[in-house]
Amino acid sequence: MRKNSCSIGLDSPSLRGSGSIPGSIPGSIPGSIPPVDGLTATDMMFSTEEENVELWNRQKEHFDHEPPLSHVQRFQKTIDYVLVANKVEEENDQKSRRQKAFVEQLQNKRIKVTKIQHDDKIFFGLRAPNEIFEDYKYLLKVSDSCNWCGDMKYGVSQATRIRIVNFILNHTYINTGEDLKELLKKDVFETMFCLHEKEDQKKLKKKWARWSALFTRQPTEQIKSYFGEKVALYYLWLGFYTKLLVPAAVIGVIVFLFGIAFFNTNPLIKEVCNSSIIMCPRCDKMCRVWELSDTCSYAKISHLFDNEGTVAFAMFMAIWATLFLELWKRHRARHVSKWKVYDWCEEEEELIMEIVNDTNCKPKQFRHSYLRSTLVLVLVTLMLMLIIGIAHALVIFRVVAAPLLSECQWEFLRDHANSVAVMLGAVLHYITIQIMTRVNRWVSQRLCDIEKTNSLAATERSFTVKMFTFQFFTLFSSLFYVAFFLGRINGHPGHYVRIAGFRLEECHPSGCLTDLFIQMAVILLLKQTLNNIFEFTVPLLKNLISKTTAKKLQRKCGECYRKSCRYGRGNVEQCDICKLRVWLQNYHLASTDSFNLFNEFLEMVVQFSFTTIFVAAFPLAPFLALINNIFEIRLDAIKMVCLEQRLVPRKTNDIGVWTKVLEAVGVLAVIANGLVIGVTSDFVPRLVYRYHYGPCAKGSSTTDCMQGYINDSLSTAFIHHPQVQKDFHFIHNVTQCSYRDYRNNEDYTVTSQFWLVLAIRFAFVILFEHVVVFCKFIAAWFVPNNPIQVKNDRLHDKLDRLKEELQEIKRCQSTDV
Repeated sequence: MRKNSCSIGLDSPSLRGSGSIPGSIPGSIPGSIPPVDGLTATDMMFSTEEENVELWNRQKEHFDHEPPLSHVQRFQKTIDYVLVANKVEEENDQKSRRQKAFVEQLQNKRIKVTKIQHDDKIFFGLRAPNEIFEDYKYLLKVSDSCNWCGDMKYGVSQATRIRIVNFILNHTYINTGEDLKELLKKDVFETMFCLHEKEDQKKLKKKWARWSALFTRQPTEQIKSYFGEKVALYYLWLGFYTKLLVPAAVIGVIVFLFGIAFFNTNPLIKEVCNSSIIMCPRCDKMCRVWELSDTCSYAKISHLFDNEGTVAFAMFMAIWATLFLELWKRHRARHVSKWKVYDWCEEEEELIMEIVNDTNCKPKQFRHSYLRSTLVLVLVTLMLMLIIGIAHALVIFRVVAAPLLSECQWEFLRDHANSVAVMLGAVLHYITIQIMTRVNRWVSQRLCDIEKTNSLAATERSFTVKMFTFQFFTLFSSLFYVAFFLGRINGHPGHYVRIAGFRLEECHPSGCLTDLFIQMAVILLLKQTLNNIFEFTVPLLKNLISKTTAKKLQRKCGECYRKSCRYGRGNVEQCDICKLRVWLQNYHLASTDSFNLFNEFLEMVVQFSFTTIFVAAFPLAPFLALINNIFEIRLDAIKMVCLEQRLVPRKTNDIGVWTKVLEAVGVLAVIANGLVIGVTSDFVPRLVYRYHYGPCAKGSSTTDCMQGYINDSLSTAFIHHPQVQKDFHFIHNVTQCSYRDYRNNEDYTVTSQFWLVLAIRFAFVILFEHVVVFCKFIAAWFVPNNPIQVKNDRLHDKLDRLKEELQEIKRCQSTDV
């Protein structure tokens, strides 16, 4: 037996007993198994306590029913998972037969099943034998990528037990070929969940999952031990992202305050507010001409987000995104190295669990089908076309809403028809996002089913890429229209572009950036505020139901005279009432699945996209994101610890494909911000006017360089012109009106200033992107992914592990001799 333990490498000093153990037989060695009839002292010399537990179980008939060792009882009393089914009255019913068949399959895998009935529900408590976890530890040790993990050296944690049992449950089939997923769909079983651990749950509540801990450091190690590395890395990333938002938020607020500082002294605002220019109607029917000075407030708001500081801030945010990702990689490396999962491979662990579940299993072969790939590509393209079509529908809504609001009897709506139409369009866009999110998820799942990937990790990567792509187009299609097409394809008096007889929207004379700001602000605020309220209140209501149901059993449970039974402490096995009380508490919590953590990641990555891609139009986005994240961390923590069923702990060493997604967003942010500044904002036209057409360019030193810019950016339409008269036949007592464009007043062709501005716009975009991309590459090169300390620590750990292996072999050889 000693030789066998050396050969499979199960020597684990951390699990050896030390000191006296309650319940041991007097005269025995402390921490040892008491003598068993028919076994010699040599047979009892095992190198780990798990082996003693296994021997104890094999010779259990020699003892009373209650084993004397606390550590044996601890292993025996653990409930790894709970299955819930509706009670079926007829035993010959198909559901009842399938329930029994599935339970029998689990029992064939040596999983102990405890059945407790409560009202119309049947609870199945599942407890896996220690042999399964010993096999898992041994396979980890001999694996290629997972042999550096702490699970190989130390005891198997409850988080690991849950992960393995969850895998076994999902890969157990009855004789009809149905697995648990199909049985859940057919209502054979209602649900499945793993249990919260009371003591660890209380510690997390005290240190982390409470509002009073809003500004305290997150206990990452405890989160990792309880929820697994995957959840721990999410909170580690979210906390790091929130810290890095602080400088971005501060500079964004400074840029915003810079715009406020020149509120009353800016010559462009004065020119708009003091102007007597008559502007052309915004629509064809009830709209009338209006004075430019009527939009004085609009011009002030535009200047808050369209000023000289915006360019510098956009460049800063592009470089910030790169530094954030590079610094995050270093931060991640430190923690995964400390957790001993630096080289961890999810696919390899999945293969190990396949063997643990079924020693005769066959590996899922890698497959590639050009037909499947083509089908998926076509379906993805069609889905994107549908999403873009919805964005076009939102445009049509805005086009139709603006003239209808202009005919409203309420003076406020009539005067602010365009702004109200923009806000209504943003609210409708938010509603569309909520609906399409569910559609996108369903389509992404079906596309993954078509692909037939060979592992869960590969499926998650594929699903993440598809889901994020669909969500990105859903969220940003309308924003891209507002940023790059609004006011540029609407035509001019006498030749307006129409949809269903309605004119396309126009930009305000002060610029188009305010429309983009309004759209972003409404979507971002609604999405963050309403989503957080909904995410928190639904689990909270379910938790109240849970407490009410648990109180019904509290009196019955009080009849138990042992506190250890009621609270699951000590060496005493809980009675069925106490078990049921705990199971019901967990059952009534909000259900969880693999999408819970995905949803949190998706929400934060979408926020990261809002914060970086169009930050030139909304400098306050980083500040709002910072405020949201401070509360988001605690809200998610309270949800996971107190209001939701326990997530299945997953082991990993990275946030996965999300890193690639964030890098793609960072590159897109450079392109989008360059286009927003160069194309959407008035930064380039103002620059051209200052140095080529303005008073300073003509040698005047007594007037401001930007004096007359607003008038220069407008063109004039004469009502008596035949083409113009067709559009403005309802105008009387006015001979001319102005509109925003660079066109001749006679033939309405574009002027030379238009081409100069356009050329400099494109030159600026190219220069901006090249400079920022160069800075991004320098930043990525300057900040290495792995700190030197991590490399040295891993080197020493590998050396120590190899020495331990050599000593183990020598010790085994000396024992054989």
